[in-house]
Amino acid sequence: MSPVNLPTSSPADLRYGKDPLLDAWLIHFMSENHIEHSIDPTRNASPEQIRFMVHLGPDENYVPCSDEMLRSLLEKTQEPTLLEAYAKVWRQVMDLIETHCSNQYDKMMILALCDHKYRQAVNAPVMIPSRLLKRLTTIFLAQSGQDDPYRERRRAFNRRARQFMETLAMQTALNACPGFVASCGSIQDLRFELNMLEISRLLALSVWSDIWEKDQFEPGIEEVENHLRGTGPFEDLRRVLNPNRPKSMKILYLPENAGGLMFDIMVIKVLVSMGHRVILALKEGFYFDAPTIWDAEEDPVLSQSLSEARFWSGNQMTKNALLQAIKENSLLVISDGSRERLNLYKVSVTFARAWKECDLVIAKGALNHRRLMLTRTEFTRDVLCVHQDDQGALKVQAKLKPATLRVFTEPEITAKAEAIIARMRSERAAGKTIMFYSAIVGSVPHETETAIAILTAFVKHLRSRLTGTYVINPAEHFEEGLDADDLMFMWEKVQRSGLINVWRFQTYEDIEQAFVLMGRPVPPVWTGKDATFSTGCTKEMQIALDMQRTHPEMQLIGPNPEKFFRRREYGVGKFFDAAIAAR
Repeated sequence: MSPVNLPTSSPADLRYGKDPLLDAWLIHFMSENHIEHSIDPTRNASPEQIRFMVHLGPDENYVPCSDEMLRSLLEKTQEPTLLEAYAKVWRQVMDLIETHCSNQYDKMMILALCDHKYRQAVNAPVMIPSRLLKRLTTIFLAQSGQDDPYRERRRAFNRRARQFMETLAMQTALNACPGFVASCGSIQDLRFELNMLEISRLLALSVWSDIWEKDQFEPGIEEVENHLRGTGPFEDLRRVLNPNRPKSMKILYLPENAGGLMFDIMVIKVLVSMGHRVILALKEGFYFDAPTIWDAEEDPVLSQSLSEARFWSGNQMTKNALLQAIKENSLLVISDGSRERLNLYKVSVTFARAWKECDLVIAKGALNHRRLMLTRTEFTRDVLCVHQDDQGALKVQAKLKPATLRVFTEPEITAKAEAIIARMRSERAAGKTIMFYSAIVGSVPHETETAIAILTAFVKHLRSRLTGTYVINPAEHFEEGLDADDLMFMWEKVQRSGLINVWRFQTYEDIEQAFVLMGRPVPPVWTGKDATFSTGCTKEMQIALDMQRTHPEMQLIGPNPEKFFRRREYGVGKFFDAAIAAR
């Protein structure tokens, strides 16, 4: 069969529904790389979770690689660039096996097994090289019985970096006055310029690998000063950290490797001193020199450097818990949920929500630069990449989120909730009963418009009959750009206000009545449905029962509460539920 033709000049424009051959290739590509959610939903991010991080149009598909790599894979030819990427993976795996497998029998067996997988990938090039690396390292770890062969290496890197930090040369060069002070209008401006200079110098040190890779590396003051000379401040760095922003930022920080991480932590401390809050994302497990969440427990040097940080080990952090943790801690450390190069299909729910709730993502290293910058894919947050180019020069590059992207901040969502609460107080003061109506909105796939019509018709009916009651219809408060996480966050504030007198949950009789009011027969897909079929309503029933313990006068109307608790966890970012758990 002939190679797949790109529909446009950019792989970022790949969309389903334009070409059956392209659709088939995309599904094959996604499944062969083990990143297709519909095939393995427990190990791959859902489309809704991907949209937390990636700005996608209708039917647009996200591919976790550079445009250049995707072109090579699409053309189905053994391009030199692709073959060299595969060869680099093989050399890396060979070195891992040769260095960390002492048993000769096991070594030969693992090498042979990896060779089979490698040849399969090269002969039919469809696998992203980073996914091949993940597959081969998984084989090594499983067959060798090792969980992290680089643990001691990363400890040594951090220890050497710490020793360098304590030298006179480092302290003198880092803290040296710039020699001249640019014109400024205020002390605040001058303070910002000095912060930019310090961050730039620390970033330059964070990519100077000789510091941690060479034992007893002891450069003099002049050598360190020469290394820092001409470093920054970088315009993109200045732009994204603009002190004239209306508020401080929440920043997601992705380090590159151990050793450099020690300087990244110093950068983070400067950002915190500027009033920002930072989430540091480490790997869940072994990925060569990349720092892991477990290093902070096992490495005394790193543990000391992060002694003031709050660690969160769960991979299913809720929006409320995340926002609360950010408020209470200027530095939060999480796992990205993976043990491979940044792959948004493989990151945890916690990481995806951290990305969504942050204002800026700072990503270190050439690999992150390729994945985030060398693609026309747009992301939902501003991204700043820091890496060394081929000549060893430090580069700082920003990719801003699309100007058309509507993002609701926590204060904006809170303000919407408070406006609803204020109206509830006003109606209650006027002597009205406050009723909240919980109903299916998106829990029946592809029936969201019908669900809203049902909800609107029945609430209108209730309002006509219950003239002394203020009935809250959640569908009336939806705005484009709000996802399910945002709505649950907003409504929980309303529901926990203590102002609800009657909480009514949708019954099948309500649905039947709504169809009668609309003059339509009940379709088969709606037969037997009620609020218990909605995971969102299940969450709301949990809140209702909790509130009833402190407000026993509140009435609950609808299906028996016990019927609700047969659902799985709320689908991340979804308007439909996660389905009934298998029995």
